[in-house]
Amino acid sequence: MNWIDSKKCSAADAAAMINDGDVLGVSGFTLAGYPKEVPTALAARAEKLHAEGKPFKVTLFSGASTGDSCDGALARAQAVSLRMPYQSNPSLRKAINAGEIKYIDAHLGKMGYLVRTGAVPAPTVAIIEVSAILSDGRVCLSTSGGNSVTYLEMAPKIILELNTRLGDSFMGIHDTALPELPPHAKPLPIYSAGDRVGSEFVKIDPNKVVAIVETSRLDEVSPFVEPDEISTNIGQRILDFISFEESKGRLPKGMAFQSGVGKVANAVLNAMSCDDRLGQIDLYTEVIQEAVLPLLKKGKLGVASGTALTLSESAQKEFVENAKDWKKHLVLRQQEVSNSPDVIRRVGVISMNTALEADIFGNVNSSLVAGSSMMNGIGGSADFARNCYLGFFLTPSVAKNGAISSIVPYVSHVDQTDHDTMVFVTEQGLADLRGLSAEDRARLIIKNCAHPDFREPLTDFLEYSLKHAKAVHMPLALERAFEMHSKFLETGKMR
Repeated sequence: MNWIDSKKCSAADAAAMINDGDVLGVSGFTLAGYPKEVPTALAARAEKLHAEGKPFKVTLFSGASTGDSCDGALARAQAVSLRMPYQSNPSLRKAINAGEIKYIDAHLGKMGYLVRTGAVPAPTVAIIEVSAILSDGRVCLSTSGGNSVTYLEMAPKIILELNTRLGDSFMGIHDTALPELPPHAKPLPIYSAGDRVGSEFVKIDPNKVVAIVETSRLDEVSPFVEPDEISTNIGQRILDFISFEESKGRLPKGMAFQSGVGKVANAVLNAMSCDDRLGQIDLYTEVIQEAVLPLLKKGKLGVASGTALTLSESAQKEFVENAKDWKKHLVLRQQEVSNSPDVIRRVGVISMNTALEADIFGNVNSSLVAGSSMMNGIGGSADFARNCYLGFFLTPSVAKNGAISSIVPYVSHVDQTDHDTMVFVTEQGLADLRGLSAEDRARLIIKNCAHPDFREPLTDFLEYSLKHAKAVHMPLALERAFEMHSKFLETGKMR
């Protein structure tokens, strides 16, 4: 019997190898490529131990968000003490906001670095989904890169989930290179989206592998939703602005694009597939979403480089069927590379990310509702916003059927400062903030981006601040900065 067959076992047997207090480093990034069988079995084990009056909790590290069979199951089983660096699961979010699970919201591009340098504990167990295991100890990752290489290198114990549904469809897609650590680290020679600098496999020590669990489950990704009118409007405004900037000579042709997650970001990609002005495009991004497939099918995609291929079940099946032809257009990297400030700056990226709210001075809140309630996290938006060639933040101008303005006097939490934001876009219009003072930014954002129902109170705040703030360089009257938020907390409406 070879070493691979000798390590195969049930998910329950693998879960029994995990102890209370372990630090788990799992694969997965934005619902792609996460372990499914072992976390589900571990949740069941935790519930059984809790029923017997025994403690059982683990620290859970990942690339980004994982599916319900991982994040959700473990959260509901009260099996997680600390989660890092990103999540999007309702059960986990509820536990975080209730104080039942501690959560560290981190820049996704720095997570692997924090582990490799010892700033946070190294995983004691790595649980990684793979699409192939070779007899010489090489493994091929599945639908995401994430921090899997780091966790496989750092953890003394490895549990592999072999996804038998994927076959050889991910052979040749991954580039598993990691940056060197300081001091005197050499840069990775990546100059365009398609450049490869490492192996398609990860070499592991078979002696560290304690279990191999087979799965045939695909990633739990919701079906693709066609963009609505507001999202389509925002997407078109972005493409029109890009065309304008190119015509003025301020934006070189051939820049790679980065698009965040969500329906607004999908709308931008959808608009790209229908816009003949762009020609063939490259993506240097985190998440390669389902909206990229029309670009690929129409021959408009050069290369899409990311760290996750996040597709609905039907699209996953379609990808496996067409992988031989499609995968030459794709590169999946480790997130330390996909989100590397150095590489993003050198490649030249047009970045598009969603904001929860933005203020009239140019600050963006990406993570916290009303300043304290965690939504998902900052993700990789700051990795790209600070280092891109041209950066957009997108949001509908209102939420909750018009009760909430996405443009506020001052954000209730700052994720991206006014030093790092360039262009705001809502369905109302676009504000190019580059080269503008605080007052000029405020007037342009109110005029072009705020919903008409909220322009008057926003203007009133600005004029009041110009008269009553301690200084007018940043006309921020603290006593009124959060009036709209306070009104929302009291009445459910900002006006």
